[in-house]
Amino acid sequence: MSTDLPVTELFGLDNLPYGVASTSTGAPHVVARLGDHAIDLGGLAQSAGGERWTVAWQSDSLNPFVAQGRSSWTAAREWLRATLADETRRDTVLRHLVPLGELRLHLPLQVGDYVDFYASEQHANNVGRIFRPDGDALTPNWKHLPIGYHGRSGTIVVSGTDVVRPAGQRKGPQDPAPVFGPSIRLDIEAELGFVTGGETRMGQPLSVDAADDHLFGVGLFNDWSARDLQAWEYVPLGPFLGKSFASSLSAWITPMDALAAAKTSLPQQDPQPLPYLRGDRLFGLDLQIEVRLNGEVISRPPYGSMYWSPTQMLAHLTVNGASVRPGDLFASGTVSGDEPGQRGSLLELTWSGQQPLRLADGSERAFLQDGDEVVLTATAPGTDGGRIGLGECRGRIVAAGSAD
Repeated sequence: MSTDLPVTELFGLDNLPYGVASTSTGAPHVVARLGDHAIDLGGLAQSAGGERWTVAWQSDSLNPFVAQGRSSWTAAREWLRATLADETRRDTVLRHLVPLGELRLHLPLQVGDYVDFYASEQHANNVGRIFRPDGDALTPNWKHLPIGYHGRSGTIVVSGTDVVRPAGQRKGPQDPAPVFGPSIRLDIEAELGFVTGGETRMGQPLSVDAADDHLFGVGLFNDWSARDLQAWEYVPLGPFLGKSFASSLSAWITPMDALAAAKTSLPQQDPQPLPYLRGDRLFGLDLQIEVRLNGEVISRPPYGSMYWSPTQMLAHLTVNGASVRPGDLFASGTVSGDEPGQRGSLLELTWSGQQPLRLADGSERAFLQDGDEVVLTATAPGTDGGRIGLGECRGRIVAAGSAD
């Protein structure tokens, strides 16, 4: 038997994203990805001296581990990297490796609260130009605070789960009355999801700098959106049924420690935000996302262009006294860049359906059709040089009424 570790270019020792997996005969438990294998972390910890994490890693979600806080996350990662690099423990490590093809991947978190932000200036400008062509693209509050809404955590699903086309009311500008039926303007939103750890009390806001210690890791996130349902319902209280039917999260959560080399400066924020949104730990992330529709790349959104830092988003989320719990999730909002080929939604890519995409097979798409599959992938600079990969976020649209 080979004693080499099964590392691959994007999933080596400087990455090690966390997930939850099970075999056909075993219960779900916490794993880390190494190449095309997963490491049974609870088993490895019990065998190789990492007992302080054994119980948390034997859980069926990441929540007990993320509850332990920043110092434990960093220590666990250092222990895991050292153990995997230790030749004297190689046989022990190999006993706890399982090929990915033998595993079922589960939603890695028990998501408590979920908030979706709107942090890309390019995306917000495009949406404003589409829907308010004769007015200001950005709303007056946009550069003063990270805009967001509370979503439905119970319909966040793991990558690979089919998405049933939602139904609801819709009414076009020229329609005399609303009608009910399946959405005909079903869209994607390429986003990044942030997993929070530790815990705060109600009435205890987080500063920007303190918020950084509550960011556990990230996963690619697709906030599926029914644009026709959304357009009719959102005034005056915002998104509801047009968003709450499904959101897809990668099965792999990349720890923030693995993204240390990916941190970048934010774009200039003008006007200067209010004092509670300022601090020393403001950053963007140099992530290059690819959006594939039925196997064809249709967009490459750059996360590095995002206007608001994740620490500002979390600080704003808690400034009114809202609490943070282990496993809460907030998403960045659609990631879009300056160029047409960097837009993270079909709404922007097709300019609300006016300029349909022509795919390589000759077909056109304004919005998603039944059977369409969307896959998000991303890479970032690694801490040891080279690049690391984020776990994919995959979903396929099935016809309304086809749920089991």
